[in-house]
Amino acid sequence: MTGSRTTRWAKGTLVSAVAAVVCHAGWERLREWAGDVAAADPGAVGAGWPEGMPASATGLVAMPVLLWAGMRLLGERGNHLLVPAGVTAWWFIGGHAVEDVAVGVTCTTLLLTLFALLGGALSMAELTVT
Repeated sequence: MTGSRTTRWAKGTLVSAVAAVVCHAGWERLREWAGDVAAADPGAVGAGWPEGMPASATGLVAMPVLLWAGMRLLGERGNHLLVPAGVTAWWFIGGHAVEDVAVGVTCTTLLLTLFALLGGALSMAELTVT
């Protein structure tokens, strides 16, 4: 039983780390695109706003899909706690890492590592719905 929990933790940590890097990269690129649109027409009210909303939505909506699909690809079921709690954690952690301009590379790395470790801990709870 201990080996199975350790394996599940390792898989959860790996999936959470990959999901965090993918979501962060995509979210950051889309935010840069929205910023470029806003900079192209600095006098326009709301310039870049229509592009910024999908950027934030994509950064948040991709996380549950990546967590669920990653765990399923690695053969783990019962991820009913990892997915919603991981999305909630990503909303805070990822949002801070991407949306806060004062966050540097070191802080971003620490935030993504924190998310990966939290995802590993959350993945240890295997819930079955009957």
